[in-house]
Amino acid sequence: MVACDKLMRIKSNRVLYGPPPEYGGRGRPRKHGQRFKLNESSTWWAPTEQQVLSDEGWGPVRLRRWENVHFQKAASQQMQVILIERLNGEGKRKQRPLWLVGTGETLPQLEKMARMDLRRFCIEHWYRFIKQRLNGCLPHLGTESQTQAWSTLMPLMTWQLWLGRHLGGEKPLPWQKSLLEPTPGRVANGFAALFVALGTPATAVQPRGKSVGWPKGKKRQKRKRYPTMKKSYVSSNSRGKFKT
Repeated sequence: MVACDKLMRIKSNRVLYGPPPEYGGRGRPRKHGQRFKLNESSTWWAPTEQQVLSDEGWGPVRLRRWENVHFQKAASQQMQVILIERLNGEGKRKQRPLWLVGTGETLPQLEKMARMDLRRFCIEHWYRFIKQRLNGCLPHLGTESQTQAWSTLMPLMTWQLWLGRHLGGEKPLPWQKSLLEPTPGRVANGFAALFVALGTPATAVQPRGKSVGWPKGKKRQKRKRYPTMKKSYVSSNSRGKFKT
């Protein structure tokens, strides 16, 4: 578990619960309190904090925050739920409320948390880039140390592309147009010419021939296998029946 503050977006049909009431002395202590359904305002209680701000692009925006809420399967994890609403948006899609969940010990102020959700766009595009272009999910590694080493290479390669964005030159593909500010994918296209100029510390390629093979007497170790995880899902026509 990484010790850090988290700000996550959740669907508007989720159900949260407030803190449980005091123990009455009989039976099992309750884990959940009042039900808090996001798309039913009748289940909400008074917010802990509420503000109305004026944004240049969105106009007036109302922010509301509720503390000490949790999911049904994580009663011990207390969170903050934040509601962001545009008061004079145009169109039904733009008027949809935005629900966020925040966890941590040093969360910033309410107006700053509302804008922090916009940072997810650059993070999501970076994940797409390392999966599609840098082959982040291509190798099937067998140990945790190998997986950690490969994951560490992803941000290092991204920084290498950023630092060398003006060294490799513009190398667009035949069907691409030139760009004033090259994207990470365009920079990767020109890195082949940069590697030729810089050289490599790797040894030269050996001539083709018969392989030496596995050393005699060296023991082989079987690759560690892990059990397959099977997840169940609920079909829309099953009405509560689980299928595998």
